Amino acid sequence: MRQADAGLLVVPLRPAHPAGLMGRYFARFDQAPGAKLPTRDGFVKEYWGEGSNRARNWQRYGQGGQGLIFEEGVDGYVPYAGDLSEGLAVTIAKMKSTMVSCGAMTVQEFQSTARLTVVSEQSFQESHATVAVRETPDSVA
Repeated sequence: MRQADAGLLVVPLRPAHPAGLMGRYFARFDQAPGAKLPTRDGFVKEYWGEGSNRARNWQRYGQGGQGLIFEEGVDGYVPYAGDLSEGLAVTIAKMKSTMVSCGAMTVQEFQSTARLTVVSEQSFQESHATVAVRETPDSVA
């Protein structure tokens, strides 16, 4: 996980944004369901969101009670990150570093002083981890 990714994890600590979505973060570790697959660049883990056909959570998405009419969640791969306990320790260190870079030593100080800055699409793409989306026969263009 790069520093930019850790920076995205501290955003939910702000009072105006009290909760974050952590599924993709946790999906990268050994303890998450999904196969670990080799690629030419290393390993990836399968990842699917709860609105995907694989999760089949149609009751929650209110698409007429007939199953999923269209897929709302992602079904793809995330970069493999090893063991959760080791990865979590590194992530916490990066989050603390990000907060200090913002001039905050505590979560309370971060909440009262942090300001989000809009960046260009190119900057975002260069600093953001990617999720490779799996093509399925049922994909709607």
